Amino acid sequence: MPDSVTIRIDGQTVRVPHGTSVAAAIMMNGGFCRTSVQGEPRSAVCGMGICFECRAAVNGVAQQRTCQITCVDEMQVVTHG
Repeated sequence: MPDSVTIRIDGQTVRVPHGTSVAAAIMMNGGFCRTSVQGEPRSAVCGMGICFECRAAVNGVAQQRTCQITCVDEMQVVTHG
């Protein structure tokens, strides 16, 4: 099993430890999961899929709860747009 995986967050290639959630990868790289309707940055609050604050597009599927998804090589994450 590899020690780390490579993913792309908003076009930027990042390496994260194997087993890292997408929400953690976003936060580890200084980002936010999404922006609220009022323009406020939002990120994971509960970390267990209840609050829905960590939503982002993962591999082209919008509104994914990123705290519930483990990073895999070549994963594409889009937090805005």
